[in-house]
Amino acid sequence: MKKKKIPFRLTTAALLSASAVLLIGSTVGSARAALTYYSENYGAQVTVSNIGVSLLENGETVSHRDYEDNGRWDEASGELLGHLQDEQIVPGKSYEEAISVSNNGSIDSYVRVILNKSWTDDKGNTDTNLSPALIDLNFTEGSGWIVDEDASTAERTILYYTEILSVGETTPALSDMIRIDPTVADKVEETTSTDENGYKTITFTYAYDGYTFELGAEVQAVQTHNAQDAIKSVWGVDVDVAADGTISLR
Repeated sequence: MKKKKIPFRLTTAALLSASAVLLIGSTVGSARAALTYYSENYGAQVTVSNIGVSLLENGETVSHRDYEDNGRWDEASGELLGHLQDEQIVPGKSYEEAISVSNNGSIDSYVRVILNKSWTDDKGNTDTNLSPALIDLNFTEGSGWIVDEDASTAERTILYYTEILSVGETTPALSDMIRIDPTVADKVEETTSTDENGYKTITFTYAYDGYTFELGAEVQAVQTHNAQDAIKSVWGVDVDVAADGTISLR
């Protein structure tokens, strides 16, 4: 007697196409607005109206905030990752993402950048179960930027530019590339079902299907006059200031 063969069917989610759907959406409106901010907390010696900064992405200004007069501000906020709008994002592939800051005020300043990374579902809700570490923004070495490891988390990274940012000058880029870690495909659930005819179907569901990633950046600037006190008052951190004006975190 011959053994009866049970037909077997295998279905899988197409990783690249799923990831494209997953990530393309993040470059069209779901990336957080790149906000700029400067503090008014410390202005005893120099009026804060002279401070102004811009956030640049790949050499182009995406947002800025500058004081004009009589309490009026010249400000504009845009979106990061707009240059990837027409890209089909492939996990593991690197894309240019050079973030820098320019001083468009009238006094020299110290600046820092706060970066936020997250995953959101199709309803725009942040899912803290999905790892922001898979959104890999590569920081450049030797650029003058340092990460505050004590204050940073998987979701948020705080970087300080250690040198004085002179009027009209732009910092080196704190990053150069962004990519989605290819291990995004490792978080997968396998399910098996059998229909009435005995056909088995195995389905792989990727945890990141239908999700978008978000990258947000916030720039903050503070005056160089009485730097230690100003930075402590505004940012709440203790720094040492070298003779050449370079700062280091304690």
